[in-house]
Amino acid sequence: MRAVVQRVSKASVSVNECGVGKIEVGLLVLIGVSTGDSESDVEYLVDKIAGLRIFEDDDGKMNRCVSDVGGAVLAISQFTLYGDARRGKRPSFDGAARPERARELYEYFVAQIRQRNLRCETGQFQATMSVSLINEGPVTILLDSSKLF
Repeated sequence: MRAVVQRVSKASVSVNECGVGKIEVGLLVLIGVSTGDSESDVEYLVDKIAGLRIFEDDDGKMNRCVSDVGGAVLAISQFTLYGDARRGKRPSFDGAARPERARELYEYFVAQIRQRNLRCETGQFQATMSVSLINEGPVTILLDSSKLF
């Protein structure tokens, strides 16, 4: 399972020009599910994301996590995180989980974030979405439950 985590001052997602999720200060998390992922991959990422100290403290050092700053999470499912473009010009998505399994693990991710007492807004699974954000810093972190990076 992969995640692109961006520290934002605001972010929103819409489907067909209708807003479906919106946060102010917090984390925009793009989530990709691979064929071999399980609940333990979700739990690893949730633990990492909830505790990720990428918000500045009073001294300007990245020392605070999303809950320390009263932030929220906007979780967007994005199978293209498993796009493989090493051969040719058209990416292969063979590494991405089938939609049924990806939905299960995405919904489990959202539930686990909410269990951490974090407000979590979402996109719409399998929809074409428009995502807007103001990346603060900018700060963008890549996470992989297989610890590839």
